[in-house]
Amino acid sequence: MLTAKDIYKGFDGLGVLDGISININKGEVVALIGPSGSGKSTLLRCISQLERVDSGTITLGGDVLCKTENGILKYSDEATQRKIMLRMGMVFQSYNLFPHMSVIQNLIDAPVRVKRESKKSATERALAILEKVGLSDKAAQYPYQLSGGQQQRVAIARALCMQPEILCFDEPTSALDPELTKEVLGVIRSLAKEHMTMLIVTHEMSFARNVADYIVFMEGGKIVEEGKPEQLFHSDNERTRRFIGES
Repeated sequence: MLTAKDIYKGFDGLGVLDGISININKGEVVALIGPSGSGKSTLLRCISQLERVDSGTITLGGDVLCKTENGILKYSDEATQRKIMLRMGMVFQSYNLFPHMSVIQNLIDAPVRVKRESKKSATERALAILEKVGLSDKAAQYPYQLSGGQQQRVAIARALCMQPEILCFDEPTSALDPELTKEVLGVIRSLAKEHMTMLIVTHEMSFARNVADYIVFMEGGKIVEEGKPEQLFHSDNERTRRFIGES
């Protein structure tokens, strides 16, 4: 479903991604792990069009976001970029909910404004998704009335309301205490059981081990090791063993 090949990205002359390549199949959960500053979030932001790569190729299904040929990077036209963007959902560390909107308004705003969906249809789906994430009783409340874990679950519900083909998470539990983290990870586990395609940047090693189909360990803008969870958690690579042991 998603391919990122030979991705290079730097900021102010400092290299952050150094030839990264990953593939994600339909229905697969891929976890990106590694120390802070390894490039995990930058890779996610490049894939989700929040950053532009310096070089490389990114495709989603049959759509090409960008491609480098003969040393020249070319992004697709705006219509194709928009099409790809609408096929992807993004959940951030800090929720990014609109504080002046109720939960249900947060959920239906993009489907109505961006996809031109009827308010009735968008609301029906939003209520069903709220029930799925365990927040059916919070539709009329505002973000300030919710706990951090509830706000993050609303953020996941908001992304799902756009019916994405792939859902990206950038350390979705980093701002939460252990109890609230458990709430959010429970929702992501349920999505994995439904075979939702997901790319997750996480520092939760037990979660990556138990939920991911495939794990990519990054450091210094490169892939140190990648493979199935049982491979990485029984790795012969000293750096992999040390990182997982320390996390």
